[in-house]
Formats: sequence, C-alpha cells, structure tokens
Amino acid sequence: MALFKTSNPALGQNTFSDVARAQYGGNLIDASARMTLSGAINKTGILLLCCIATAAWTWNLFLETHNPAAVAPEMLIGVFGGLIVAFVTIFKKEWSAITAPIYALLEGLVLGGLSAVLNARYPGIAIEAVGLTFGTLFVMLFLYKSGVIKVTQKFRIGVFAATGGIMLFYLAEMLLGFFGINFTTVNGASGIGIAFSLFVVAIAALNLVLDFDFVEQGVTCGVPKYMEWYAGFGIMVTLVWLYIEILNLLAKMRSRD
Repeated sequence: MALFKTSNPALGQNTFSDVARAQYGGNLIDASARMTLSGAINKTGILLLCCIATAAWTWNLFLETHNPAAVAPEMLIGVFGGLIVAFVTIFKKEWSAITAPIYALLEGLVLGGLSAVLNARYPGIAIEAVGLTFGTLFVMLFLYKSGVIKVTQKFRIGVFAATGGIMLFYLAEMLLGFFGINFTTVNGASGIGIAFSLFVVAIAALNLVLDFDFVEQGVTCGVPKYMEWYAGFGIMVTLVWLYIEILNLLAKMRSRD
C-alpha cells in the first residue's frame, strides 16, 4: 500500500499494513491489544531515556581521561551492535519490546562518546546539538499536526529519493575512503560543506514528518500493541541520524571561527 511508504528503513512501506492482518487464534486483534498513539509516545520516551543513560556513561568515561581512546571500544560496540540489533528489530518486529531498548542503549554509547570528544574541542557544542535536535522534533511535530506540512504521495517520494541519495553517497564515500579517495570539499567547513550538511539536516527533519504520519496510520490500522515499541524504534533511528548530522554541522561551523 502506497499509503505507508516512508524513507525510514525501520518503517518500511508495508510494515503496518502487513502487521495489521495479524490474528490471534483466528480472531482479529482485540481493541485492548492494539497500538495506541499515547502508547507509542510513551515507548519513544522510554527509548530516549535509555539512550540518554548510556550516553551519560560514555560522556563521563571520556571526562575521566580526556582521551578518545578511552571511549573507542564502547563506541565501536555501539556502532556495530546497534546496526545488528536494528536489523534484528526490522525483521523480527514482535521482538521490538526487547530489541528496541537494546538498540537505544547501544546508540547512547556512540552518541555519548562522540558528543564528549567534540565538546572537548568545541565547548558547548553538545548541548547546542541536543537543543536543536529536540527543537526540530517539536517544530516538525507542530507543523505536521497543524497541517502546515501535508504528507502527500509526492512529498513521500521526494523525501524518500533524497534520503536514498544521501545514503548512497555515504556508502560510496566509505568505500572510496579505503582507496584514499576523500570528499574534502563536502566534509570540510567550506561553504559547500556547510550547505551539504544543512541539506542533510533538512532531509532528516522531513523524515520525522513521515514517521509521525506513519505512526498515525498504524494506530488507524489497529496493529498489535508490540508495534508501539517498533514505532518508537523507528523514530529513534531518525532522531539519532538527525542529532549526528546537527552535531556535524555545528562542528563545521565552529571550525570556521
């Protein structure tokens, strides 16, 4: 169903429409066992707390030594462990009540260490990135709920195409990096580099709108209650991406001073 198309890999085109067909013992899902909007919001809040908890731990770990090597193992565990758990969650949605919190905890290891290292170089950058991330979250939610941004099929396709292009670029950049080929103009603090980061931040923010719409449609479909955890996981994926991109943008801007 095109209605459920989103560029968030965790919230794929048929996620809710497929799950909505689930039955227990041949009977349709009871109303009390269905996903609710408040439940999805609460689960997202729990995941955010999990992420903040481990982020605070790796942050303090770095402050004890002021040596990036001190948090490198934890960050690597977070990166690769988070990737593995994310794929498990995507393919085994019914496990999301367990895997989604684990994903949030692992991502916190990465975000805490990365934030601490950059904050040591650019004092105050972490709190600025946190404020801008949550500010963007609430602004996009307001724009979506007020109808200023309407999620049409053209809107979905545009954001999907832009997100896919960004991910392909990052993948190509990573692969070419093994051969010593680097995109210094895009990654640097030049005008082009900052413009690129602004574009990526904007696309990440627009993905939040698609995620809000996707969750609302899931509630309408009456999918099982465990999908509240999965919906929170999907929003977390976007928020982690948005925060990292904002942090990168601020670092570029600070390096110009």
